[in-house]
Amino acid sequence: MLSHSREAAELLGDLSREDLGRNRVMQLALTRLVEIVGEAGNRVSPAAQESSPQVPWPQIIGMRNRLVHGYDVIDLDLLWRTVKEDLPGLIASLQEIVEGA
Repeated sequence: MLSHSREAAELLGDLSREDLGRNRVMQLALTRLVEIVGEAGNRVSPAAQESSPQVPWPQIIGMRNRLVHGYDVIDLDLLWRTVKEDLPGLIASLQEIVEGA
């Protein structure tokens, strides 16, 4: 989860929402990376999820489901906000978990 979250954040970098809208390859790459983060989150045991309440597990898994089952309807606004606004906090939380392990 951590490495794919970092990769998505680094890949998006300073690109604006408009830049994302014009870059199909970036859309596909970010969609896949966020899907992988959600799939990895879904594989975390319930006990481990409970021991890390700072991680928004249901939202992470829900985003994965939305992307995977949305097929051709990807909400680019939501994808951009997720990577730009949500992933930095997730990265920090996951880093703390990894360092404490």
